[in-house]
Amino acid sequence: MRLKHWTAASLILAASLPGLSQARDTTHHLDFDSVVQQAAQAGRLDGSVKFYMAGEQVPGRVTRLNDAVTNKKTNAFNKSDEEACAWVLQSALITLQDAAKRAGANAVVDIVSYYKRNEFSDPQKYECHAGAFVAGVALKGKIAKTE
Repeated sequence: MRLKHWTAASLILAASLPGLSQARDTTHHLDFDSVVQQAAQAGRLDGSVKFYMAGEQVPGRVTRLNDAVTNKKTNAFNKSDEEACAWVLQSALITLQDAAKRAGANAVVDIVSYYKRNEFSDPQKYECHAGAFVAGVALKGKIAKTE
């Protein structure tokens, strides 16, 4: 009987607290280049692949090879939204870098945010969705060779 009483009380309490009963999904549009620089300085990106957002001028001749899509999530618990978003973007960039290297390419061009298959295109910003426990970034771009 006591277990039923405590279970019912816990459910009522959880439902009355908005932070526990409602999921948070905050959309952020954050600076792309600063995170690329952070990842390069930390050694997570090796510099062999360059990243260009859609609308950004790509120097030289570009040969597009194939499309690439990545959808990454990370633990956002006990992190600021910006910190969690930077971390998950770095993970997405590492995936794109690896795909480009496997294809013999040196760039990923025309990058757009692609969260839940909705495109957000900005030459300087990426889209990140942050919740209480998880942050996510999805990117779509074209693997390319630049000369």
